[in-house]
Amino acid sequence: MKQFTSVADAGDISLLLQEAFAIKKNVLADAQLGKQKTLGLLFLNPSLRTRMSTQKAAYNLGMNVMVINLDKESWQIEFQDGAVMNNSTSEHIREAAAVVAQYCDIVGVRCFPGLIDREKDYSEQILNSFLTYCNKPLISLESGTRHPLQSFADIITIQENRKSTTPPKVVLTWAPHVKALPQAVPNSFAEWAVASGAEVVITHPKGYELCEQFTAGARIEYNQNEALKNADFVYVKNWSAFHDYGATPKVNGDWLLTPEKLKDSNQAKIMHCLPVRRNVELVDELIDSDYSLIQQQAGNRVIAAQTVLKKMLQNL
Repeated sequence: MKQFTSVADAGDISLLLQEAFAIKKNVLADAQLGKQKTLGLLFLNPSLRTRMSTQKAAYNLGMNVMVINLDKESWQIEFQDGAVMNNSTSEHIREAAAVVAQYCDIVGVRCFPGLIDREKDYSEQILNSFLTYCNKPLISLESGTRHPLQSFADIITIQENRKSTTPPKVVLTWAPHVKALPQAVPNSFAEWAVASGAEVVITHPKGYELCEQFTAGARIEYNQNEALKNADFVYVKNWSAFHDYGATPKVNGDWLLTPEKLKDSNQAKIMHCLPVRRNVELVDELIDSDYSLIQQQAGNRVIAAQTVLKKMLQNL
């Protein structure tokens, strides 16, 4: 594995899951694999789970880890080719990425969309620039359009909790929020859930449609109650509009998930990527219930990252 930026890089998901479950049985089984190898983690945006879980995964494999918050601890980077750098940017991505490649064996990059210019965000300029100029195995730690490590951890969690060999019904439901959020997590989760063979339903108010590129194979349902019927898993997440990019159109009705709304589900398990705004996105009663898989998802972030790092180390 040379890069991990989307489900397309995962190969056979069933085989990747088998590898993840083997690692989970003994997380230190490959503690020598990464000896004298260095993982560089570059953050242009805040992180808690992604940063700590990826570091932990690397340590489990015996790797050294270097972390830098590029938005605060580095020169401001220019990503535009041909730019006349006479303003705020001090270093071009061509030099910065090449330097990082000399110091690191594997690189992880995290960046968020600006939610202003859809074409710019969905072009993945930052991620693709590192892919072009770094020339080392690269992991997306979230980008403008996807969050593959989160989605891989989500699929691990679903696989661990499914009740039968019948494909589970997985519902991705929009939730209220106090501000506009990116589409990366729902985009990515939809892709991975469909690719895993689940029956996927996406429910949201009109105006919050995701890019069709990411929802192919899923059913779109504007009636949340209808979508939740017979659900095995309910993934709760807010996102802003894709077509009216970054907007938060007015919503009619109450989209906050409650236990009452789940009465016709198949005793659905509740999922959320975190951080979660309690009693805005999801009520305390569900977050803290026996049906919640939220902490299990967070724990599986280590397993997801370790599985990807192991495959990359084996190919160095």
